[in-house]
Amino acid sequence: MKKIILLALFFMFNITFAQVNVVTTTSTIYDIVKEIGKDKVEVDYLCRGDQDPHFLEVKPSYMLKLRKADILMKIGLGLEMWAQQLIDGSRNSKLEIVDLSVDISIKEVPTAKVDASQGDIHPHGNPHYWLDPENVKIMAKEIYESLSNKDTENSSFYKKNYEVYSKRLDGKIAEWKNKMSALKDKPIIFFHASWIYFADKFGIKIAGYVEPKPGITPTPSHNADIIALVKKNKITKIVMENFYSDNAPNQIAEKTGVKVIKVPVNVYGMDGVDSYIKMMDNIINQITK
Repeated sequence: MKKIILLALFFMFNITFAQVNVVTTTSTIYDIVKEIGKDKVEVDYLCRGDQDPHFLEVKPSYMLKLRKADILMKIGLGLEMWAQQLIDGSRNSKLEIVDLSVDISIKEVPTAKVDASQGDIHPHGNPHYWLDPENVKIMAKEIYESLSNKDTENSSFYKKNYEVYSKRLDGKIAEWKNKMSALKDKPIIFFHASWIYFADKFGIKIAGYVEPKPGITPTPSHNADIIALVKKNKITKIVMENFYSDNAPNQIAEKTGVKVIKVPVNVYGMDGVDSYIKMMDNIINQITK
């Protein structure tokens, strides 16, 4: 009787049920999956947008999420070093792992042996490729293909959503490039080595980093070097991820008058930033105003 009632409700109200259960490591991937999968996909994420994605506390609740999932989608390139422990703990032998970096042109791949003295250097290259929106189009294509392979019945649905989203990104990319054109070849200080893809895309110059090495806490001597660099090159902006401490950037600002700009680098990293497009709008509007 219960099954008959459920079937009746299904046909009466045209109820749809998600076909694929996806967990993503970051909220940015989550947003892209929602754009392409819509109501055909149930999706959740692990790392909040206001957290540093390099580090995530391993919790049993995250393993439970993966235990129920069909697919785990990740940035890759060693960004989520914590992911393997969650995968192992989930004991989900059917879990498919999708590394979205496979078709990305990777930057800053080390040519020599990497060790701890160099800071948080990723042996396979810089993993912050989603800050170039052209790479998000590549990620979206990989997501569409992964969903289609898992749910062939709805392949055309995923393809259409991918094409709509990709076209929308094209429009925004043109808008963002136009806004950033005034800063072409201008030097900017960044906090962490997250920005090479963004800088190359929009033609700005990375003058230096507040961190002496990636992942290494700023030191007084390095602050002094940055202060000298700012004064010598008349640099006006320090751009930083909003989950890092702004103590060192503010100290530099007090000595130089440089403006410290804190931005979200993942979806939900700041109030009102509930999509990748809004995140990029926020970053570019803050840098260019």
